[in-house]
Amino acid sequence: MAVPSRGPSGPPLRILVYSDNPRIREQVRLALGKRIHPELPELTYLDVATGPMVVRHMDAGGIDLAILDGEATPVGGMGIAKQLKDELADCPPVLVLTGRPDDAWLARWSRAEAAVPHPIDPIRLGDAVAALLRTAA
Repeated sequence: MAVPSRGPSGPPLRILVYSDNPRIREQVRLALGKRIHPELPELTYLDVATGPMVVRHMDAGGIDLAILDGEATPVGGMGIAKQLKDELADCPPVLVLTGRPDDAWLARWSRAEAAVPHPIDPIRLGDAVAALLRTAA
């Protein structure tokens, strides 16, 4: 069986976006849009509002990148990132949205591959996501 191509015309990449705040999830989707880079396929999004649902969807597979809000409550994205990296044998890349730039060390502790601070800067987020997706491909 042939493996589908991940080039520009391949199947869409699935991005899990976690935050308890629907405005943060919307900001992420709007910042990234449908196509982040000409070499990558279109993006589709799975919005998740609770920590247990993040774990459930990640366990099920089919996610190419997880973007987790480190400021979410009651379960923060950094704790979830650490749990996913500890428990999933083939965990996709994780990007954590931190409360401030100085919190990048916490994102590294959580084993996230990237961190972008709030407020969401579309260029900074887009560059980080494109780099993670191109590396994963």
